[in-house]
Order: sequence, then C-alpha cells, then structure tokens
Amino acid sequence: MSSSSAQIKSDARTILRLGWPLIANNLANAGMTFADTVMAGQLGARELAGLAVGVSYYNLCFFFGVGVLMALSPSVAHAFGANDDAGVARYFRQSWWIVLGLSVCMIAAMWQSELVFAAFEIDADVLPIAVAYAETLSFGLPAFFGFFALRFTIEGLGITRPTMYVSFLGLAINVLGNWLLIYGHWGMPKLGVIGCAVATVASEWITLFAMIAYAARNPALRAYAFFQHFELPNIDVLRQLLRIGVPIAFSLLSEGGLFVVAALLLGSMGATTTSAHQIALNYASLMFMIPLALHSATTIHVGHALGRHDRAAARIAGWTGIALCGIIMSISAILLVLLNTRIASMYTNDGAVRDLAATLLLMAAIFQVSDGLQVGAGGALRGFKDTTVPMAITLFAYWLVGFPVAYILGVRQAMGPVYVWLGLILGLSVAALLLNLRYRIVANRAAMVTSVG
Repeated sequence: MSSSSAQIKSDARTILRLGWPLIANNLANAGMTFADTVMAGQLGARELAGLAVGVSYYNLCFFFGVGVLMALSPSVAHAFGANDDAGVARYFRQSWWIVLGLSVCMIAAMWQSELVFAAFEIDADVLPIAVAYAETLSFGLPAFFGFFALRFTIEGLGITRPTMYVSFLGLAINVLGNWLLIYGHWGMPKLGVIGCAVATVASEWITLFAMIAYAARNPALRAYAFFQHFELPNIDVLRQLLRIGVPIAFSLLSEGGLFVVAALLLGSMGATTTSAHQIALNYASLMFMIPLALHSATTIHVGHALGRHDRAAARIAGWTGIALCGIIMSISAILLVLLNTRIASMYTNDGAVRDLAATLLLMAAIFQVSDGLQVGAGGALRGFKDTTVPMAITLFAYWLVGFPVAYILGVRQAMGPVYVWLGLILGLSVAALLLNLRYRIVANRAAMVTSVG
C-alpha cells in the first residue's frame, strides 16, 4: 500500500511537471478565442453570432487535423522510452506529409462553409459574417497543423515549456492584431469581426516559425536533426501514424462536432441565443484547457513507461492522470455555480444575452466533472495507443445519446437552448463512464501480461 501510494504521488508530480506548461499553452490558445469573443462582443449580438458560427465550423476542421497529428505524442513517447532516437526523427519528418494532406483537404472544406451554413438555416443577418470569418481563418490552417506536428513531437520527448512560450507569443500577437484590425487603430483598416480572423491567421504563422526556430537551435533537440534532410513518404510509418491518429481524429470530431452542431442548431434561433451559447461555451472551453493539458501529460507519461516496458507503472500513471483531471473540473464546476452571472457580464452588456448565458453556464457546471473524467481517460488510453475502441465509444455517446436529445428536445420540440445543452451533458456523461471502463480493461490486461511475464 505504501509503495502504491508513493508511486501515485510520484506520477502526480511528473504529470503536473509535464502538464503545467501545457496548461499555460492551452490557456493561451483558448485566450485567443476568449479575446476574439470579448472584443467582437462589443460590436453587437449580430457580429458575435457571426463569429460563433464561423469559428464553430473552423473547429471541425481543426479538431480532425489535430486529432490525426496527436498520434505523434504516444509514438514519439514510446520511441523515446526505448532510446530510439532515429525513430523519433522519422516520425517527425513523415508527419509533414500528413500536414500537407490535411492542409489541402481542410482548406477545401472551409471554402464550402456557405453551403453548410445554409443547410442549417443560419440566420440571414448572421450568414455573411460567418462565411467571411470561416474563409479567412482557412489561410492559417497549414501553419497551425505544422505547429502541432512539431509541438506533439517535442512533447513526446517530455519537453513542454517551449510550447508555452510560443503560445503566449501567439496570444500577444492575436490580441494586438484584434485591437488594430477590429477597431482600426494606428491607421489600420477597420475590419470589424473579420479583423479577428486576420489577426488569428497572422499569429498562427508567426508561432509556427518561432517553433521551428526553437527546434533548430535548441541543443537538446539538435541530436534528432529534425530538419537535416528531406524524406520521401514512408508508407509503413505513415500507415502506423494514421492507424493511431485517424481514430483520435474521429473521437475529437465526435465530441467537438457535437458542440459545433449544437452551435449551428442554435444559430437558427437568433442572434441572442447564438451569442449566449458562444459565451457559455467559450468559458467552459477555457476551463477545459486545464484537464486537456493534463490529458496530454498523461499520454506522454504513460507512453514513456510503456516504452520502458513497465506496464504496471503505466497503469497507475493513467489512473493518476484521470483523477487529476476529475479534481480540476470539480473545482471548475463549483466556480461556475457561484459566479455564473459575473462571468456572463464579462462578455457582454446586452441584458438578454447576459441572462441566457448565465443560465447556460449553470448547465456547463453540470458536465464539468464528466468532461474532466472523459478527457483524462482518453489521454491514458492514447498512452497505450488504444484509439479504435475509444472512437466507437465517443461516436455512440455523443451521436446516439447526446445529439438525439439535443435535437429532439431543443429543436424539434422547441424547448430551447437549455435542452440542447442537456444533450451535451448526457453525451459527455456516457462517454466518461464508458471510457473509464475501457481504460480499466486495457490497463488491467497490460498489468496481467507484466505479472505473467
């Protein structure tokens, strides 16, 4: 018992050490959307609604691309744990071919946004803003995917601080760009909401080049010679990465897609409802960045243990990461219950939008713990490179449980946005339960193999 307790404490310290720079990084990334929402919110409900719809569709493409690239973290972590430096470099160089393919496909998808929005009957006043916002954001996707390929590779090595520094640089550029381009300060053009998108694209390209410069100059990374030579596509390596990454992408798309579709469904209910949803979702997403970072740290820590063939240690590390995520989100839920009205007031002066947003923030408080437990379990499973069954679980939880409730009650029965959010709560809760059960099976099976060996 004493040995197990010591192991848990050690794992918690390691996950927090790996995770705190990622928490700062994720908060910086979420801070971009927070800044866009707050600064665009001052323009009015119509502009904020256009941003909400446009960024929701962008997130679909973003979730899929980043999900595929997430295969790099466990793959590199396993190679690092096994002291396979050549394998680390090979994974990174091959990932650029994935970045290229994702960029072409996702940009093409972004330029079909008008057809998608029309299918969801987005309010005619909001539609042109949403389309222009989505199309402008598409120009940053190659940079963002390239950044994440390098980020996940470096994180797989257990090096997490550079990501934090570069992301804060991106946040500073984004906020300054918003101030200049939304309102037309210092002689810059006054672009309104579209200025948010232009600032975001600029920050994405600058952060990519900053990350490349760091990787090329850092002594700890120089041994891997990431940029020393060009590699043609290696079908075996690409197949290995895609076998892990594509299920992760569909898992992220299942969860993120449910929230995106919820935003699109609410987009047909008018600017006030859409704006309130964006406020509640933006704050909930901001808090979600903390367990999401611990999710990544858990994947890395579990992957390193498995690379050393220490499956019993990997099992305990996974459960420790899940527990940390659950604790963090329990604290977040309490804060939302106590401060929901004050939080809503930070975003808007519109009374109707503020009151509805405060109600939706209470709904967000309900799913916080489930959200933490499901993302923690997802990170632990990815450390084991177990991604196919979790994909099936998320598809079931979000689209066969969550979406029908949200659509039937919220839209077809016209019971309003609160019932759309009820669907989100049920989907996340079922996912949390099933993913944790899956981790128990996978981890226990691994521990049994170790004990038999």
